[in-house]
Parts: sequence; structure tokens; C-alpha cells
Amino acid sequence: MDLYNSTSIGCSKLFTANYSTSFSKAVSSLSPKIQNDLYAIYGFVRIADEVVDTFHNFPKNEILTELREQVFMAIERGISTNPIIHSFQLVVNKYDIPLHLITAFMDSMAMDLEKENYSTQDYEKYIYGSAEVVGLMCLKVFCNRNETLYDNLTQPARSLGEAFQKVNFLRDIKSDFEERGRTYFPSVDFENFTETEKRKIEADIEIDLHKSLEGIKQLPAESKLGVYLSYLYFNALLKRIKSVRASQILSKRIRVSNLSKYFLMLKAKIFVALGVI
Repeated sequence: MDLYNSTSIGCSKLFTANYSTSFSKAVSSLSPKIQNDLYAIYGFVRIADEVVDTFHNFPKNEILTELREQVFMAIERGISTNPIIHSFQLVVNKYDIPLHLITAFMDSMAMDLEKENYSTQDYEKYIYGSAEVVGLMCLKVFCNRNETLYDNLTQPARSLGEAFQKVNFLRDIKSDFEERGRTYFPSVDFENFTETEKRKIEADIEIDLHKSLEGIKQLPAESKLGVYLSYLYFNALLKRIKSVRASQILSKRIRVSNLSKYFLMLKAKIFVALGVI
């Protein structure tokens, strides 16, 4: 089984590298002891996301339902013939990741197949399942069965996941609205997206980021650098978004340059080394 396990984890790592260079860099800043666990989590959530976003002309509902059944069966059996699911179940069973987190995630993915406009209740449910619970899965790895620490950091982790998702919503407005017909932010008309609405969303994200920072400071050394780097990256992305007008958000996808990412990495390393974080 060692060869199958390592090969499965390798598949999740390759999946992560091909789909998210930013996440890969953040994971590479974690302790080598937990890097594979994060690749396994990302690999699985990425598959579900791809089903709803890119499996066009295929029966998405059926495929997503099958994925849900496969992952819970794999967790129960402790094995799967799908290497991405297999590596994920290894992590779920290793750290006793609660099944309700996975259920909430799959429920949010299903919402993407059913809804185009989100009420406030839908919006909060979607963010919890699509982002906050993923942060909590990662937190289970970071805390390594220290339940007291996990409980103390649960709310900051949720705030960080919420901030990340809202930044992604703003960054991806063009593709979500024009290509997929989705509007996540409640009561926002993106055909007439105003500066006032944009600033309100940005202020909400800043509050979430602020709440998360104290939690990052309390993370174990094995995970602090990687999580803080992700925090800095999304904070920089938010600043870039704030610097452009609402009309520009709808016309292009905002990015952080590779040079900026390099300096963010240096800043993260210095701040962690000096104990600022």
C-alpha cells in the first residue's frame, strides 16, 4: 500500500500544481511533514469545483452525486480506486476531519448547479460550505489533534476562508456573471455595479481579514508561514481590486504580479522569523 498511497498523493500534488500556482507556493512554505496533507485536501475540492465549473455538456448533477457517494464510501472503507479521493480519505481518517464539513462542502458545490442569484441566507450558506469548511479541514491538519487549539482557532479560520472566497468573488465577477450567469453577492446588480456597492464589499472583506490575523499568530510553527503568505497574497489582491473602478472589475480579471508575489514571500519569511507574526 505504501506505493499506492505515495502515488495517490503525487497525483494530488500534480493536480494542485497545475490548477493553482499560488496555493502550491503557499503549501511549499509549510513544514514538509504536512505538505502532502494539504495537497490531498486541495486535490479533492478542486475536482468538485471543476465538475460544476467546467464539465459542460456532461451530466453534472449525476457526476457530483457520484463524487459525493465515492468520497464517503472511501472514508468508510479507507481506500479508493480514484487516487485523488484516496489521498483525501487518508487525510480525513488521519486527522478525524468531521464528515459534516465534507457534507457542507458538497452541498455548496451542488448549489452552483441550482442557483444563479443568491439571497443573504444562500450567500452565507454557500461561503460556509465552499470556503470556511475547507479552512477548517486545513486547520485540523495544522492543529494535529490538538482539539483545544482547534476550537480556539475555528472562528479565525472561518473568517480567513470567508475573506478568501469574497475576494475570489470580486476577482471572478466577469467569468461568474458573464460566462456562468451567477451572482453571489445578494441584492447586487452587476449590470449596474456601483462604486458604493464595491466599497461596501471591500470593507466587509477587510473586517474578515482583520479577524483572521490573530488566529494566524497562534498557529503552530509548521503552518504559520504558509498561511500568513496566503493572507498577504489575498490582502494584496484586495488592494489591487480597491485600486480599480467598479466598471473595470467587470471587464478584466485582477491579478497580483509574480514580482509582487516574490516580495510578499520575503515579507512573510521576515515577519515570521522576527516573531512579528
